[in-house]
Amino acid sequence: MNGGPDPQGTSVGTYTDTANAVHGFTLTAKGVFTSFDPPGSTSTTPNFMTPEGVIVGAYLDAAGTSHGFILENGQYTTVDFPGAAGTQLTGRNTAGEMTGFSCAVASCASGVTHAFTVSTAGVFTGFDPPGAVASTASTVNPAGAVVGAYTDASGVTHGYLLYHGTFATIDFPGSLFTFAGGNNPEGDVIGAYSFTKNATVLHSFLLRNGVFTSFDPPGASLSDAAGINPAGVIAGLFVDSNGAVHGFIRTP
Repeated sequence: MNGGPDPQGTSVGTYTDTANAVHGFTLTAKGVFTSFDPPGSTSTTPNFMTPEGVIVGAYLDAAGTSHGFILENGQYTTVDFPGAAGTQLTGRNTAGEMTGFSCAVASCASGVTHAFTVSTAGVFTGFDPPGAVASTASTVNPAGAVVGAYTDASGVTHGYLLYHGTFATIDFPGSLFTFAGGNNPEGDVIGAYSFTKNATVLHSFLLRNGVFTSFDPPGASLSDAAGINPAGVIAGLFVDSNGAVHGFIRTP
């Protein structure tokens, strides 16, 4: 669940059915689930929902190629980074600017990735933070500030903030893996961190006014904060001691 619940309390996420197929869903504040999949998809990963209810994400087609998608007013639009083997859309702001990453492997399940933004006019701009060998972009807030993550030549993963062409690295203190997964109009950044490069154990964090706060839902052995809305409500997922995966919503 990315972006955090919308003003009406609706969240977006994924679930796996008994045949191990992955689908998207929305969950309203009243507890109503609605499943959805782009036409022709074999797997769906919604990554972000705007306050207006526009959903962006990625899906796999029958050939196993990953494409970005926009779901707006019940209509799907496919988005592909020009020349890339695979594409993922990860975020969108209220103006219609989007974030994502291009993939060297069609499924986006492995291989090198590079971050990109899409302007309101549909212009793609690919980029990597300084020192990156691979990167992703997670979200863009209404002010145009982009957050994401990159991996350096030594295998350490860092979060980053890109604002007006200037990069700032985001590292949870002492970590060897920091993933900035979302931001909001107030400038809060959320994500996950680990003290190992391979990120076998993840914990959630909130970065507010330069101060990091670590948190995990009760009973979690692993957690990942994925989105935060303007009110500071955080959505994400966690794994319990039995290995079951759950979504969570954390209120301020």
